Amino acid sequence: MENYKLVLPGHLNHYGYLFGGTLLMWVDEVSWIAASLDYPGCKFVTVGMDRVEFKKSVRQGSLLRFEVDKKRAGTTSVQYTVNVYREDLGTQGGGSVFTTTVTFVCLDETGAKRALSKCGG
Repeated sequence: MENYKLVLPGHLNHYGYLFGGTLLMWVDEVSWIAASLDYPGCKFVTVGMDRVEFKKSVRQGSLLRFEVDKKRAGTTSVQYTVNVYREDLGTQGGGSVFTTTVTFVCLDETGAKRALSKCGG
């Protein structure tokens, strides 16, 4: 799955760079969307991200491309690799900004783990 975000002034810290937490929120959101599309009917919560290391800074006006690919599916959990790239719009250059693996677990209505096989996908 592929998604895009435009970095706007409200996404920046006081130094003029994208807040790391905002990028992490977007990574969580786009990977959750991928999981929810792959397993309709599952209620996913985030278990974790394997690595948080920002490779390049991101400024206002940057266009970020998110590539989300399923890495592994277990009995009740699924992992997605998320690669974030800054698109070259002629001002800052492109390249990889961030990569991580996000793990989700499927829960039932009581909050107990639920098998992915009981969902679509």
